[in-house]
Amino acid sequence: MSRSELLAKLRQAHSHLPAHAVETALDTILDEIAETLSQDHRVELRGFGSFSSKIRVARTGRNPRTGEAFAVAPKRYMHFRASRQLLERLNRPTTPG
Repeated sequence: MSRSELLAKLRQAHSHLPAHAVETALDTILDEIAETLSQDHRVELRGFGSFSSKIRVARTGRNPRTGEAFAVAPKRYMHFRASRQLLERLNRPTTPG
């Protein structure tokens, strides 16, 4: 699902709110998650999962074409762990259709 699809679903579910208010709310939530992760804190959404940032250590990489070695700097990346409820929902048996 893309951001625009999510925004459309939120607008439909909350049709009593102005469209700009729904978009502002979504932007605020996403910005807050990004800001919290950038400060190396964890974000937990009960019933959905948790987001955290981890560090990928520096290493030596190789160019596959030439075999030349080069340094790869340490990087931060986002890690997501789904909640038990979400995993159970994803793995529900489905009826053959």
